[in-house]
Amino acid sequence: MAKLPPRLALRAGDSHSPTPVEWLARMGLWIKRDDLSSELYGGNKVRKLEFLLKAARSAGRSRLVTVGAAGSHQVVATAIFGAREGFTVDAVLVPQPSAPHALLNLRVSLAHGLRPHPCPAWSLAPAYLAPHLIGDAYFIPLGGSNVTGSLGFVLAARELAAQVRAGKLPEPQVVVVAMGSGGTAAGLAVGFEEAGLRTRVLGVAVSPPTSVLRHLSRRLAQKTATAIGLSVAAALRAAQRIDVEGGWMGRGYGHASDEGTQAAADAAREGVTLDVTYTAKAFACALACARREAPGAVLYWHTLSTAPLGPLLLNANASDEIPAPLARLFR
Repeated sequence: MAKLPPRLALRAGDSHSPTPVEWLARMGLWIKRDDLSSELYGGNKVRKLEFLLKAARSAGRSRLVTVGAAGSHQVVATAIFGAREGFTVDAVLVPQPSAPHALLNLRVSLAHGLRPHPCPAWSLAPAYLAPHLIGDAYFIPLGGSNVTGSLGFVLAARELAAQVRAGKLPEPQVVVVAMGSGGTAAGLAVGFEEAGLRTRVLGVAVSPPTSVLRHLSRRLAQKTATAIGLSVAAALRAAQRIDVEGGWMGRGYGHASDEGTQAAADAAREGVTLDVTYTAKAFACALACARREAPGAVLYWHTLSTAPLGPLLLNANASDEIPAPLARLFR
């Protein structure tokens, strides 16, 4: 297999490495427990940040700049691990529907020293970003989804392939994963191609337009495959492994859906915690896929951190109030 660039071992010493796979018998599917990827803050973002933060450090940068919704999981992960590794973290934040989990994410980000820059609309984000992308800034794109970030999921696909070879689970026909920016799906597709698995990747879109997400994630897969030295033909095959399902987003990003709410309740009975923005909708889709496919053919890749957020507030006396310019981002 190709040698990947160096990474920071952000998960070193954690008890769940590799993250476990579990069979949910009553639901007829497998789950990859990336919610346990780090005891500090898990989910899919930490795998990307291992490569992104190493690249920033290798480039001699001391400041990270990113962009996301006000309660973004990627922003909170960047704030937590960036601070732990000695970086200053700036983020341009855009509006999203208000939810307790999103508000807590922002409070945790601020507690870890995030320097927030409120932006009234996604369309204005590039203009708001530009003044901060100077000096020793290292830019981390939306969701950490570029070639460097996607390498985290090439490595994750290798991890799953090793678990298949070890008999922990059968080779999945399809891996279902929540899709916001496409980097997780792209890295997995490349890793499955490299490992010789037949597994397809189904991204469950949490915001429109689905056609754009499909194009971007496939293009990122091709770039990532090329970056690790796969042939042009292999890069194309990796890209074609990805499909995107747009029928589960309900009213859109940040809004709960009926199917997702039911899926979250079903998952809770299995000890699995979901959020309304991403994972509940993806899990609802995974359940529907499991009903159509042969038993054991579907694996749901769980991308939400379920590490407790309360301890990450650092200061037990921290105010629950969010500064007014940031509070206005929650609608």
